[in-house]
Amino acid sequence: MDVATLAPLLALLLVTGGIAGVIAGLLGVGGGIVLVPAFLFVFTQLGFDGPDVMRICLATSLATIVVTSIRSVSSHYAKGAVDTGILKGWAPGIVLGAILGVWLATLLDTQALKLIFGVLVLIVGLWLTFGSSRWTIASEMPTEPLRSAMSFTVGTLSTLMGIGGGSFGVPIMTLFGRPIHTAVATAAGFGLLIAVPSVLGFLLAPATNAPPLTIGSVNLIAFVVVVAMTWLTTPLGVKLAHATDAGRLKRIFGGFLLLVALRMIWSVLS
Repeated sequence: MDVATLAPLLALLLVTGGIAGVIAGLLGVGGGIVLVPAFLFVFTQLGFDGPDVMRICLATSLATIVVTSIRSVSSHYAKGAVDTGILKGWAPGIVLGAILGVWLATLLDTQALKLIFGVLVLIVGLWLTFGSSRWTIASEMPTEPLRSAMSFTVGTLSTLMGIGGGSFGVPIMTLFGRPIHTAVATAAGFGLLIAVPSVLGFLLAPATNAPPLTIGSVNLIAFVVVVAMTWLTTPLGVKLAHATDAGRLKRIFGGFLLLVALRMIWSVLS
């Protein structure tokens, strides 16, 4: 392994992981939505910009979510905040959707995956900027067959974005009358259901022009560095969240995501 390649890779990943951890703790948004564009920037700047680079970003982001979701859902479960009934009902659809997401990601090239990511992040950014946890469309979670359709869609789209369950799960649960704390806690379980089958699939999907120490489509260097940094910096983000206006911060971050999404879409269309 070339030291001249490894050193800047480690340096950029240390900064990326630290920022992702702070944002995750500050805004309650999973780090994946930050990590994927950050990984894309790091890997392409270092010359690993082949047709599979976006898949490597998605897979590595999801690998970090396995670890962070275990930590998060365990903490929430200990406080009794996780709705296990929702988790059990949504688990089959989420897992099957994640498997389909992996299959689609192996068929699509980087440009197509960038476009999908950009469009979906645009939707998430609009929700964070203009949405409200007080909005509801029903007082109870959907039953069959809508539950299966929605859970399958959440699993598929989250995998194609390289994110956990928060970005889709929290808005859905609050729209169907679940308290915000229950939604956030249960969405952490969604993240685990999405990430575990996805990562197992991506480990079996070789990528071309991959960074050093990549197994299948998962880059181990990025995984280890980012997990370590987010573990350290997420509590800092939590402390900052309690000292600032969370609503305003979410709108600011939503605006940031809109810029990221538009930049990603423009890079495909231009």
